Amino acid sequence: MLVILDRDGVINHYDGSYICSPTAWLPLPGSLEAIARLCHAGYTVAIATNQSGIGRGYYDVDTLEAMHSKMADLLKPLGGRIDLIAYCPHHPNQHCHCRKPATGLLEQIRQRLGLSTLAGTLMVGDSRKDLEAALGAGCQPCLVRTGNGRETEHHLRERPLAGVQVYDNLATLVDTLLATSR
Repeated sequence: MLVILDRDGVINHYDGSYICSPTAWLPLPGSLEAIARLCHAGYTVAIATNQSGIGRGYYDVDTLEAMHSKMADLLKPLGGRIDLIAYCPHHPNQHCHCRKPATGLLEQIRQRLGLSTLAGTLMVGDSRKDLEAALGAGCQPCLVRTGNGRETEHHLRERPLAGVQVYDNLATLVDTLLATSR
C-alpha cells in the first residue's frame, strides 16, 4: 500500500515563496505524526515534489538533501519515515518529463519501488499540478486545503477534475484512510 505526497503545502508550511534552507523548512501541525501513523499501519510513503528552486539557482541539491534530512530526523522519533523521495530540479522552461503535472516523478516512484501499476495509490497534493499528475499516472487524486489547497479547491469549482477527494489537511486524510481500511 503506497501513499505519494507532495511536499510543500502538504507536509510543510508553504506560502508560495521558495523554501531555500533547512531552517525555513517547517512542518505543518500534525503532518509528521500523520506520516508516522501511515508507517505504523504498514503503508509505504513516497514524496513527489517539484523543486525548481534548484534550476532557478535559489538553492542546490545539497541544501535540498539537508531539508529532507531534517524531515527524516523529525520523523524518526515518531516512528515514521519516507521510503522514497523523487524530485524535479528543473526550471519550468526546460519542459522536462518529470515536472508535475507530467507523470515522470510518479513513474520514477513506481519503477524504483518495483510496482507494475499505481492503481489504488493515493497521491496527495495542494495544487492542480499534483492532481493532474495523479490522474495521468492512474492514482487517486487527493487535495488538502493546506498550502495552496484552498485556492486550488476554489478553482476546481470552475474547472473540475474527476474523482478528487478533498481533506482539510494530511492528518484528516490519514484519519479517514485508516478508519476505512480497518
